[in-house]
Amino acid sequence: MSKLYLIPNSINDDERDLLPEYIGKEIAGVRVFFVEEPKSARRLLKRLNPQTPLTDYRFYDLNEHSTSSQVKEYIKVLQEGDGAIISEAGCPCVADPGADLVLLAHQHHLDIIPLVGPCSILMALMSSGLNGQNFAFNGYLPRDRQEKIRKIKMLEERSLKEKQTQIFMEAPYRNAHILEDILAVAQDKTYLCIACDITSPHQIIRTMTIKEWKKTPLSFDKKPALFLIDAGSI
Repeated sequence: MSKLYLIPNSINDDERDLLPEYIGKEIAGVRVFFVEEPKSARRLLKRLNPQTPLTDYRFYDLNEHSTSSQVKEYIKVLQEGDGAIISEAGCPCVADPGADLVLLAHQHHLDIIPLVGPCSILMALMSSGLNGQNFAFNGYLPRDRQEKIRKIKMLEERSLKEKQTQIFMEAPYRNAHILEDILAVAQDKTYLCIACDITSPHQIIRTMTIKEWKKTPLSFDKKPALFLIDAGSI
């Protein structure tokens, strides 16, 4: 029976090396990879198994542009032997492509092998001090400002009602705008954590109430960030 490995990738280029050494040994025999971006996948594989020539590997695109028919064809490739999914950053299938292929692999009775590595969502939650027993990841908020404000209010209400940490993200160049909107509509007692540039030497992870954030300027434009709000569990 073929195996489908799920390989985490570095979150950013200058992070401390957080990938366990065992990953290279685990995938030493794998030659087929489903990737978001071949360039970053090659860089990762060269790091994990430098003795294997990159010309030995076969890469198939698996990203937001992949069609369902493409993914179905990939199952045929996997039935011939082991393969692996590599995200552009972080863990496959978690706020990244790959879930469709994993589900098909289950339906075809392949073994799924998740491997350990950095996940910015969990690392942000771990370091926030907010509720890690009950939480939800909401992806990107709406781009339209009024819809985004309504969504922020809804997430705060849900956090209060369900005692649930709400996690979301934004494109780095819009960080300042979403922070401005959060501070404008959230209650003073609500906690907000901003986890920025996680794993890099320049990371910022800070949790304060909205009232405290209003007194504390933060410049983090063009840096990847996660936002966590908790209105009901502290």
